[in-house]
Amino acid sequence: MTTAVTAPERAGSAPDGTPVHRWVLERAGTRVAVLDYGGILQSVEVPDRDGVRADVVLGFGDVAGYVDCPSPYFGALIGRYANRIAGGAFTLDGRTYRLPRNNGTNCLHGGERGFDKRVWDAEPAADGHGVRLSLVSPDGEEGFPGRLAVSATYALDAAGALRIEYRAVTDAPTVVNLTNHSYWNLGGAGSGRAGGHRLRIAAGHVTPLDGDSVPTGPPAPVAGTRFDFREPREVGSGYDHNFVLDQGTSGTPGASFAAELYDPVSGRVLTVTTTEPGIQLYTGDAFDAGPFGPCEGIALETQHFPDSPNRPDFPSTVLRPGEEFRSVTTYGFGTADDRV
Repeated sequence: MTTAVTAPERAGSAPDGTPVHRWVLERAGTRVAVLDYGGILQSVEVPDRDGVRADVVLGFGDVAGYVDCPSPYFGALIGRYANRIAGGAFTLDGRTYRLPRNNGTNCLHGGERGFDKRVWDAEPAADGHGVRLSLVSPDGEEGFPGRLAVSATYALDAAGALRIEYRAVTDAPTVVNLTNHSYWNLGGAGSGRAGGHRLRIAAGHVTPLDGDSVPTGPPAPVAGTRFDFREPREVGSGYDHNFVLDQGTSGTPGASFAAELYDPVSGRVLTVTTTEPGIQLYTGDAFDAGPFGPCEGIALETQHFPDSPNRPDFPSTVLRPGEEFRSVTTYGFGTADDRV
């Protein structure tokens, strides 16, 4: 099947009345819906081992569901800074910047009004296989320095894999960390808890956290702990942790194999590759939003590490004028009769 990028349709309104549109992409058996509100990945429909299609990300049928949700960030594009910045502050080039403390004492996912709550400009991608979203975040928005021009292109490749490419430039030194916050349930959204899925993560280390989910020290080995997913096993519950990815394992320059998720019931397989150094595993234990209960979806957020602006020992998230931030994550879909 050739790529079909359906003309955008009206999907509702943002809280300020701005129209919101839905873009639908279809190729090689994968059908994806993207909202220009929050860059939300509204649905991803793929077949199971018997060819039966289902939506494998948690979400809502209309924009109001996302606006009214008590914010577990269903399917959203997260920025300016995904994950937590401790104490809602960081220092860059000798100047301290104060951010909203919207997660206890920390800044989470860009603050009170992050990129997940913005209506993005949208247009067909240049190659005709997807949709390109863009916005400008002004200097000082949510406390972050610099005028940041951002784009995110969602596209399907010839195999039906979903590729998200993020780009950003700034006119002043700033920090950037972008991700997508979809919750995956390969049995189909609404099919129940996803803890029985089997997960493999290409990570020999994890960042240890305190009670506020802020890193307490350098990455720690996963060997002999419940964080060891180097061989496939059931996900279970109780995770909201950043895994330090092993690099150079995908065979694709600049990208590495990050994770594989498998549902033994449907046979669906999700494979994640990324240029990012980390992936956040979140099992959604705490949320109870609309039709979804705890652990009904598994988030696999490719990212830089939490609190990197305050941790010079972590990979840098600093972006300076004249540089370009670029990050690519690909979600591949398939089926298998069995996985170890």
